[in-house]
Amino acid sequence: MVNFYETVLEVLKTDKRFVAEDGTFLRNAVYEAAMQMDVDLIHLLLSNEETTSRFFTDVDGVKVFDKTGFAWVINNRQFLPDSYTHFKNKIGLADANGDLISTSGKVELVFPYKDCVLEGGQTKEDQKRQEIFYNAELAPDEVDRLLYPKVLVGAKRYTYQGDYDVLGKPTGENATVQSESITDFSDSDNLIIKGNNLLAISSLLKRYEGQVKCIYIDPPYNTGDDEFGYNDKFNHSSWLVFMKDRLMLAKRLLRREGAIFVHIDHHELGYLNVLMDEIFGVENKVQIIAVKTASPAGFKTVNPGPIDVTEYILFYTKQKSAFNFKKAYVPVGYNKNYNLVLSRTDDVSSWTFRPIKDVAREAAGFETEKDAKKVYGDSWKIILQHLIEDYAYNHAENVVSIRDPHKPTETVKQLMVKSKNTSSVLEYQREDGSSAYIYKGGALAFYSNKMKNIDGEMVITELLSDFWNHISWAGIANEGGVKLKNGKKPEKLIKQIFELSTEPGDIVMDFHLGSGTSCAVAHKMGLQYIGCEQLDYGKNDSLVRLQNVIKGDTTGISKAVNWRGGGSFVYCELAKLNQTIVGEIEVATDDSALSDIYGRMVKSGFISYKVKPSDIDDASEEYNALSFEDKKRFLMEILDKNLLYVNLCDIDDEEFGISEEDKAFNRSFYREG
Repeated sequence: MVNFYETVLEVLKTDKRFVAEDGTFLRNAVYEAAMQMDVDLIHLLLSNEETTSRFFTDVDGVKVFDKTGFAWVINNRQFLPDSYTHFKNKIGLADANGDLISTSGKVELVFPYKDCVLEGGQTKEDQKRQEIFYNAELAPDEVDRLLYPKVLVGAKRYTYQGDYDVLGKPTGENATVQSESITDFSDSDNLIIKGNNLLAISSLLKRYEGQVKCIYIDPPYNTGDDEFGYNDKFNHSSWLVFMKDRLMLAKRLLRREGAIFVHIDHHELGYLNVLMDEIFGVENKVQIIAVKTASPAGFKTVNPGPIDVTEYILFYTKQKSAFNFKKAYVPVGYNKNYNLVLSRTDDVSSWTFRPIKDVAREAAGFETEKDAKKVYGDSWKIILQHLIEDYAYNHAENVVSIRDPHKPTETVKQLMVKSKNTSSVLEYQREDGSSAYIYKGGALAFYSNKMKNIDGEMVITELLSDFWNHISWAGIANEGGVKLKNGKKPEKLIKQIFELSTEPGDIVMDFHLGSGTSCAVAHKMGLQYIGCEQLDYGKNDSLVRLQNVIKGDTTGISKAVNWRGGGSFVYCELAKLNQTIVGEIEVATDDSALSDIYGRMVKSGFISYKVKPSDIDDASEEYNALSFEDKKRFLMEILDKNLLYVNLCDIDDEEFGISEEDKAFNRSFYREG
């Protein structure tokens, strides 16, 4: 048996996730991976004949992983051969079976109903009824039925209609949005789903599992302030179950090199931190980012203690070793320590100043503007602007845009005065080819790595830290043409997150979409996106905002990314299972109609599992004594709230009335037939 333990250890140590820098074997990391049915771990165990025969059972040609047996082996006291580690792991609390708690994965955040799935949604209507929890072990059928992929209905594609320039890019002129019902869905489509986000996420797994690069969510803060539509008043355990259900599914959607950012305030920060440690792994936590959201000067009254001006973003990767960490920069003010004393030997007449338009033109292969106009005629001005923007973006590290040509006879003093009251950065070159910069009247004694193109402007920068106070929250109420006040986040904040974690074309997701900020930013940045939202915000809805984006919305980050409109997205809804029955109850005019509805509810399984039809039949006299309106209300009460939406497996059931067009869209979306 000792040899087998050594074999297992040797196999597992080939995965860098399971070995610390000092060579210590990370038993808990292995245990967590096994409990999560980690694909890489399973492939690793299948690569060895001994571990395959010990931990897998062949069932009709399919190898089934015995994670319980595997966990027993790695937590066995004989497993670690290293004498010191072996001795150290003998010390500590043990459970009733003699297994050490420190190595069993049993030290974790515990709260009521942790092993359950919360049936309820997140609206104030859900708040009016008692919350229902399904235990994953004791009620697996209910959980499976709840989380089974749902039918999507009413699919429409919203597309840009307007003018284009000679390069085929939208200009935003005469822009409108065309919507058309569709029966197809492509891999490149952006997607918005209306409906309960837990059920939407579970439905998305069928198509998008392991494909999303970045998830950003701004869930209800559990503050008791539900002014903006959410049921934002859970008790701690209900809120944690609510979050746990969604985060576990979110992890499955992420790519191996993906990341998740969860925005929260101080009320549930501690609980959420531990919960995410458990779901994503402590080793995959990057940091908690503090975001300054306001200035104390803006508060008319003083709260007890320090004024709240900070929110937090928990940043986790799915697998830190696979995540591509990118440097980011933020603008800073002029620092007097960067002054450069120019010697008298500096010959001003040798300086060269070149407008960036000339550099961009030559890079495009035209020696003179006349040559370019021969090819493009009057369209040259438009094309030149694109060339300048592309050149500045691609060479932001070492190119400075000189907005006004300067005469070489000007003195250093004159140049400094000229730049003093502007945000322009002036560059001069010495005879040795080195460069220096003049910024707001001061010469800067550092090189191009300190000068970055931030939102289209060359400025002094410093590296991004975990305290974000560089993003203004002023004026965000009107961003995107929607005037939501509470819960809205600045587009620049989401842009910063996407710049940290994505590349052009990556898929990003937000399943607490609200007014649509994250999808609006993704659209402008050229990222593919998925958004889920249950609430209806009317004229401030994400559906409205994204149409504004397509038409060329000029707010938020539009100027920074040179957004002029264009693109498309697909909108659809989860098919409500009870919608037909609810409608029939509402319009019923006599007892006969209600009796017919009740009979079909019982036959079709629409009735709540908590209600026994025989009990209702036994109490028929009491039911008959109710007023007609009370009878209607009673039927509404006994509808199964678990069956809010139509399961995909029931799409052909005539009872649900799914149209042929909707059936075709679902076949395309779920890749069935």
